[in-house]
Amino acid sequence: MAEPIKSGGEGGRGGGRGFGRGPRRGRGTPEGGTEMFTATGEKIAELSEKVVFINRSSKVVKGGRRFSFSALIVVGDKQGRVGVGLGKAGEVADAIRKGGEVARTQMTPISLKDHTIPHEIQMRYCGAHILLRPASPGTGVIAGKTVRAVLESVGIRDVLSKSLGSKNPANVVKATLAALQQLRLREQIYASRGLEIRRPTKAPVAANGAATPAPTASTPVPPVTPPAAPEGGLPPTI
Repeated sequence: MAEPIKSGGEGGRGGGRGFGRGPRRGRGTPEGGTEMFTATGEKIAELSEKVVFINRSSKVVKGGRRFSFSALIVVGDKQGRVGVGLGKAGEVADAIRKGGEVARTQMTPISLKDHTIPHEIQMRYCGAHILLRPASPGTGVIAGKTVRAVLESVGIRDVLSKSLGSKNPANVVKATLAALQQLRLREQIYASRGLEIRRPTKAPVAANGAATPAPTASTPVPPVTPPAAPEGGLPPTI
């Protein structure tokens, strides 16, 4: 009796896409995000992993060419922390995995104001020159794909940016990350100088609940004296 044909086995080749490939690997959360859990199964954080650039290099040897790949990865939690990593391997998947591991170990906090940056800043890294400006709510992320990957991983939703120098992805990413690390809030600047932020005082409230206007100094108006009449005639008309 003939045995039934098994589809999707580990050793079979199959003719279609779903035959002979085995179980698929998990793709994680949307947009390349990954979830981290503790030993007890509690969720720690959800990280967004984005591939910025993949480079292929070849080495000519006696038997032919040997290819190697490098992947530039940006990882962030979209809550003010971001990291950049570069992974190298003989396969693309291994290079991406190594780059993601390096980026997770190098995540740094960024000072944000709501969903934008607190002030304008410019930064240079080698030939790359990046300009970042805060924007009003609803503007969106106005940036190229390289700068956008870093800004969205941090959690910025409204910002204006411009690349004024080299377009090398590695230098542009490092210049953007260096610019974000230089951002400071007003509270941080005052605290570093040993000063206190003076809050505006409120107007005094009357007994009936209405705000009493602040007293203003009134300027006295000098009296107007009419011109004297000339001798032997009528006073001049005005």
